[in-house]
Amino acid sequence: MTTTRTRRAATGSLTGLALGDALGFPTEFNDVPSILAKCGPWREMELPRPAFVTDDTQMTLALGRGVRTAMDGGLLTPERLVDPVRAEFVAWYHSPDNNRAPGRTCLEACELLDGDRVWQEASRTGSKGCGANMRVAPIGLVPGLSDEQRAGAAQLQSALTHGHPTALAASDLTAHAVYLLAHGAEPLGLIGQLRSYAYENRDRYLTRWLGDLWRHTHDASPEAFISRGWDECLAALETVRDALRDPSPETDPCERTGDGWIAEEALATALHCFLLFPGDPVTALRRAACTRGDSDSIACLTGALAGAHLGDEVWPDAWAERIEYRSDLLSLGALWDA
Repeated sequence: MTTTRTRRAATGSLTGLALGDALGFPTEFNDVPSILAKCGPWREMELPRPAFVTDDTQMTLALGRGVRTAMDGGLLTPERLVDPVRAEFVAWYHSPDNNRAPGRTCLEACELLDGDRVWQEASRTGSKGCGANMRVAPIGLVPGLSDEQRAGAAQLQSALTHGHPTALAASDLTAHAVYLLAHGAEPLGLIGQLRSYAYENRDRYLTRWLGDLWRHTHDASPEAFISRGWDECLAALETVRDALRDPSPETDPCERTGDGWIAEEALATALHCFLLFPGDPVTALRRAACTRGDSDSIACLTGALAGAHLGDEVWPDAWAERIEYRSDLLSLGALWDA
């Protein structure tokens, strides 16, 4: 059961996302012994100076701005959402600040989106990299959406770049997790709620939002297409449940729930880190950043979950005040917290 919305959940989630991203930026592509040699004990990791973020936060802000523009025109619909988000993604692609080791899928898709082809032809339907669910938190934070709008927008924003069904399902689940936590869901029951949601949606292809995307694959039907993604996400959620039955905070979470380069593993390992320390968000971020895998994306998702759950006051002022893009993060957070 969810209750009232967490105080300033949007600001807390976006701030946590960026802090995790910045904390994990210097440790990405390193194994744990190398991280410990560079940063010292993981429980004492400090935010880098300056606190630069990666494409994870840049694309989260791009999506957030696109959603804001879409909703300035009225209720959120696929027709209203596609063009402003597409324009934001293309602007990010051309930005001189797009120099933070962005993923190949995002670059390829955004190059193809920069033109007049239908977006389904730009979508990389073979890619389930984590680039789509690392940026989806805004969809879980925007107030006033129906379940159908939230699911449709989460999957559509994924499909603009990452059209693999597992990327769609993982983005939907990530947005749903952020939404649940922002509305008072207890961390203890979160995995069960996400599993139920996945089962309920397993055969549901959102034609209004995705159009004929499934026809750009080798699947026999839209249901066969989307169920592939939900099944992989259900298997990933099971790894989290198994890991938490026998928690081991000092062990690299990637050993149990995956390295996070692909969508379902990024969600699973972020959930793993968050649920190891549900009341200690800074420790959760540090654990996520000290991993052998896609540490910036794992930590940014961990921060999005923790901030949605606990609000903005849980982050140290000395960290939050110097995070890159702070004014942009606060602007969107204030809009959605209002």
